Amino acid sequence: MDKPPNTKHCGYLYALGQKVWKRWKRRYFVLVQVSQYTFAMCSYREKKSEPQELMQLEGYTVDYTDPQPGLTGGRAFFNAVKEGDTVVFASDDDQDRNIWVQAMCRATGQSYKPVAPTLAQKHNFKDSERTQKLGMDEFIAADPCKCMHTALFQVLQKQTLQHRMNDSFSCLGWFSPGQVFVLDEYCARYGVRGCHRHLCYLKELTEYAENSAVIDPTLLHYSFAFCASHVHGNRPDGIGTVTTEEKEQFEDIKSRLLSLLENQIVHFRYCFPFGRPEGALKATLSLLERVLMKDISTPVLPDDMKKVIRKCLEKAALINYSRLTEYAKIEDTMNQAAPAKKLEDVMRLGELCIEVLQQNEEHHSEAFAWWPEIMAEHAEIFWSLYAVDMDASLEAQPQDSWDSFPLFQLLNNYLRNDTLLCNGKFHKHLQDYFIPLVIRYIDLMESSIAQSIHRGFEQETWQPVNNGSTTSEDLFWKLDALQMFVCDLHWPEPEFAQHLEQRLKLMASDMVEASVKRTRIAFDAKMQKANKSTDYRISPSVCTMFNVLMDAKKQCTKLCVLDAGQEFGKQWQQYHSKTDDLIEEAFKEMISLLVSKFVAVLEGVLAKLSRYDEGTLFSSILSFTVKAAAKYVDVPNPGMDLADTYITFVRQNQDILRDKKRMDDLSSVMYLRLFEQWYTSSMKAICVWLTDRLDLQLHMYQLKTLIRIVKKSYRDFRLQSVLEGTLNNKTYETVYNRLTVEEATVSVTNGSDLQGISMRDSDEEEG
Repeated sequence: MDKPPNTKHCGYLYALGQKVWKRWKRRYFVLVQVSQYTFAMCSYREKKSEPQELMQLEGYTVDYTDPQPGLTGGRAFFNAVKEGDTVVFASDDDQDRNIWVQAMCRATGQSYKPVAPTLAQKHNFKDSERTQKLGMDEFIAADPCKCMHTALFQVLQKQTLQHRMNDSFSCLGWFSPGQVFVLDEYCARYGVRGCHRHLCYLKELTEYAENSAVIDPTLLHYSFAFCASHVHGNRPDGIGTVTTEEKEQFEDIKSRLLSLLENQIVHFRYCFPFGRPEGALKATLSLLERVLMKDISTPVLPDDMKKVIRKCLEKAALINYSRLTEYAKIEDTMNQAAPAKKLEDVMRLGELCIEVLQQNEEHHSEAFAWWPEIMAEHAEIFWSLYAVDMDASLEAQPQDSWDSFPLFQLLNNYLRNDTLLCNGKFHKHLQDYFIPLVIRYIDLMESSIAQSIHRGFEQETWQPVNNGSTTSEDLFWKLDALQMFVCDLHWPEPEFAQHLEQRLKLMASDMVEASVKRTRIAFDAKMQKANKSTDYRISPSVCTMFNVLMDAKKQCTKLCVLDAGQEFGKQWQQYHSKTDDLIEEAFKEMISLLVSKFVAVLEGVLAKLSRYDEGTLFSSILSFTVKAAAKYVDVPNPGMDLADTYITFVRQNQDILRDKKRMDDLSSVMYLRLFEQWYTSSMKAICVWLTDRLDLQLHMYQLKTLIRIVKKSYRDFRLQSVLEGTLNNKTYETVYNRLTVEEATVSVTNGSDLQGISMRDSDEEEG
């Protein structure tokens, strides 16, 4: 802001008045001349052009004054006094105060001229004020040689430590460098013994630690070792004295310190939460070992130290579990809740127990690294306390209830990964309880699956569902779920785990064999009802039966084979081979039945062609009638209708098989076997038919029909991925050569009666 007009002086001052400026604070003041005889003190806020408060100086008397007690801020004080009002001002230095006082004196026009205080007056005032304020007059006047400095030092150190412990930050009992300097100076000046100093320090620190304050055990260790070196008389420098009183104090403090350290180890989770302060638990154990020593040079026996640690951790297990049950509020639940609620609470309590032990391992195991077996005993005691609540909850569950298996999985997954607890007391107890449950569950599941197979295949509609039928999908899902359930248990005992796996594999083999046999029976029944005409089309149910067998073969490799790491007995290998052989035999028989049905249709077509055999009465009549009628009307060629009907029959059944098959390698191989056997059998049937007529010339219609059937069959089966070696087998070559010879004979005798039908280029012809 701009400086106001008629400004006489300005600057920052502290001010406190009765009517204006009622709070002691630093403000910006401007002394302004309002008129010829009127002046005013104005206070401004930052960046404001109008004064916040003002006071006219008319009638006021300005003078120097002493510092006012209770007002912090400002060093040089002065005031303005008027009847009924006093305003106190303070500036940052004496020179600024002098300028303000002179300017305000001129403004008030007062006759009294203030005189600034001298330097001596200032010092006398400050010293007297400080001594009166702190109550030090008595000590200043006292004779140092007549004081009990031992007792005074104890008070001084106690008050200093109390002040230090009340700091806003954690000091862990350590003095600040300035405090250490004062205490060292006092001891050096007035001859306070070092042993007495540290005994008092130990006593105070122990009291703070007993009241749950966090004290650095390294600090305790340092002071204790210093005192012990005096008491035992074997200081490294060879110089050390101790009084009888100090020795008694040391024994008393040692006893208290031992109790304190044992209590801290018993409550290690709460005295050193999450391993904090870092390294404190390890230092506490080191201090405990030092306290247990009989003198400064004789180490404590390892067994004695181990005995103390074991006793502490036994108590710690009980305390930790008791606090955990209080936190989980488990006691009321165990007495009144329903079985399901009890199991739920025990599950939650088990999770908390695992979390507690994991925290111990993560944050405290390093400190107890010398005694891992004692930590394992601590965990076993902890779990034994949990076992009481767990057994009570499990006994309350109804019979044949499987809701407790997640509890086993939770506990077992933790215990089996802990080398010290795996197959320990609690782990064995857990297994002993759940072994009968697992066996009972598998027995019931085996009975249930067997019944579902029996009922399912009796009511099976053979509609395609995923990779098989409704019953087969349900069967394989149940078997896989049961094996996954047992696998997820991760049973820790190898013998029983192997027994469970072998039993489930044997069960799966039995169930797969049963499903294969029932499918085979249903397929036979379906084939017996099928007709042998070219109108026959494979029903979707037949394809579903094939898919069931393929799925069974695929599932067999997963459900019926033991892990490669286990030793196979001859009996087990034979049993598994028996299942594979059964599935393979069922495949062969079903393919043979289906192919025989297809061949029967072809034999029906060939039987119709047999009516045209040379030398039969029917052939002569039919040929004469056709030739006579052909002079007047277009007579349809029966041979082409018969061939086209059969070709349509082949193609449509091929399409059905191709569309219904599963899209995997196993299905492709099996259906390829079917097509190969179908093609081979068809060619054999035609070859046998032609062989029976080796001495006869084929009728025109027989020749055209066979040429068309053979050519189209060759092409269609090639499109179904039948290999060239199978297509061009010896049977096909025999048929091909015979039809080629017959074609040439007809061409010589009858000209072009074949109407463009020829065996030539049969593998390139389309349509």
